[in-house]
Amino acid sequence: MTTQTVLRPSRIQVLNPRRITRSVAVRSPLLLVAILVLLVVVICAIFAPLVAPHSPNAVDLLAVSQPPSSKHLLGTDTLGRDILSRLIFGSRASLEAALIAVGVAVAAGLPLGIAAGYVKGRTDAVISRIADTVMTIPPLILALAVVAVLGRGLAVSMFTVGVTFTPTVLRVVRASTMQLRKELYIEASVAVGCTNKRIVVVHMLPNLLGPILALVSVMFGNAVIVESSLSFLGLAVQPPTPSWGGMLADASQRLDLTYLIWPPGVAIVLLVAALALVSDGIREAISRRERGNRG
Repeated sequence: MTTQTVLRPSRIQVLNPRRITRSVAVRSPLLLVAILVLLVVVICAIFAPLVAPHSPNAVDLLAVSQPPSSKHLLGTDTLGRDILSRLIFGSRASLEAALIAVGVAVAAGLPLGIAAGYVKGRTDAVISRIADTVMTIPPLILALAVVAVLGRGLAVSMFTVGVTFTPTVLRVVRASTMQLRKELYIEASVAVGCTNKRIVVVHMLPNLLGPILALVSVMFGNAVIVESSLSFLGLAVQPPTPSWGGMLADASQRLDLTYLIWPPGVAIVLLVAALALVSDGIREAISRRERGNRG
């Protein structure tokens, strides 16, 4: 009976993402708008062939550099391609880039952070020193160096960006693990003979979900910015595949056609801002839940 009472907080602190989203959205209409923006981007990326009014790479030399009209709602570029269609298909590149970078960071940083925070000692010292070294390298600079060696491409560049994001995940997970390691229910689990694997998987991982979700939202936005920068330089998504960074690069060649630069620029700003708001909402929900548990 005593052991079950001590272990109960581990279940109380488990975070339900669906419940977090519902509760915070009711309290913050701005967060609800951010979630809707993310849903629109995801839907456009998944169903791009059905949503886009035209083929993104269809060249129409009779409709070159046309301003917005009923046929082309956002106008056409210098090759007569529909901007709205390219904008919709370009969301795929942004989300794919973010998934690659964040996936690499979480896959590497999560186990390393748990090992550093749970085992401590020499293991923590070695992992932390390596992470500190990697954090000194700017993501964009490292991506440029790797692309110069291995060649251009979205997968190569964003995998490199994911490596530079890994120390951030590692540090957050390490700090959270060290804090959880001191909780009474963890100590009770050790006392009753639970294996380290069970303690980490059953008791720690669910409680690490909140901080990881908040961090992932921020990293998604950073990955979108880095991908747009690399595509703008022609090092990530290669023409004629549409990408928001590539559209900005094309628009920079014709600054007199102002309608070319607005769609991709606004899309990047809205997506990054929405991700930042979602991250703030998750952190607010975590703080509110922790205050409730303490109360």
